[in-house]
Amino acid sequence: MGDAAHAGSVVGFYDTHPISQTQILQKLERQGVDLTTLTEDILQQHDQDHFGGLAANDALAAAAGLNDTTRVLDLCCGLGGPARYMAQHYGCRVTGVDLTQSRIDGARTLTDMTRQSDRVTFLCANALDLPLDDRSFDVVLSQEAFCHIPDKPRLIAECARVLVPGGLLAFTDILATRKTTDAVRERLEREMTFIDLQTDDQYAAELERCNCPPVRMDDLGTAWRDILIQRLAMYRSLKDQTVERFGQEHFDRWDSAYDFFVHQFESGQLSGGRFVGLKR
Repeated sequence: MGDAAHAGSVVGFYDTHPISQTQILQKLERQGVDLTTLTEDILQQHDQDHFGGLAANDALAAAAGLNDTTRVLDLCCGLGGPARYMAQHYGCRVTGVDLTQSRIDGARTLTDMTRQSDRVTFLCANALDLPLDDRSFDVVLSQEAFCHIPDKPRLIAECARVLVPGGLLAFTDILATRKTTDAVRERLEREMTFIDLQTDDQYAAELERCNCPPVRMDDLGTAWRDILIQRLAMYRSLKDQTVERFGQEHFDRWDSAYDFFVHQFESGQLSGGRFVGLKR
């Protein structure tokens, strides 16, 4: 599959994701939340589409040393949950970038609703060709998104390009292991749009090559295995909403793909990691 076709698959994957702006707002309304006075303290309990939720945000923020002077790029920001959280709790200014326009539209809407648009902005763009100036950020963050992006050398180089010297690239991602077979890789690319999955050693080597040598690498595989089992149950709890929006066939495909994905953590064919690279 070519890069353009793969990008289209990623956009389609997230255009039909179970967690969306619509799903979040409907859930809040069912809970009796007045959306005209929605706050980040309420929204942050519902808009974190990554493994580990708020605790994972805090772990990444601590690893990156975020504070109220930090200029942050949240790469592959999705609906903007972590970007809003970082701005609210660490005082930093955040630019979120994502490939999928529907996610950017949702991120902007939710940010406007919580009155954070003065500190958090969003841009629809490709992570491999960022329309951003060199040395314009102190920190680049990302959570479980690089797995969707081909050409990891170019990706890491773009992250390094927009960082100031002494800046940090702090990200988590889904990792291949020595057990990962070609058949598993092919199915994950077809059903989950994962491509060119890296091992921890490969990421470490790429960070070094791009003048951002790793200063920290954390193994998250075991923790994510348990989180993903719970996450699969959560997605299944959204079955009625997913079927209503996209049909039974779509739900069945999603359920089968995610079930397969979760089982790869249980079998040791997938793992996860947190990486922090320091730009020289």
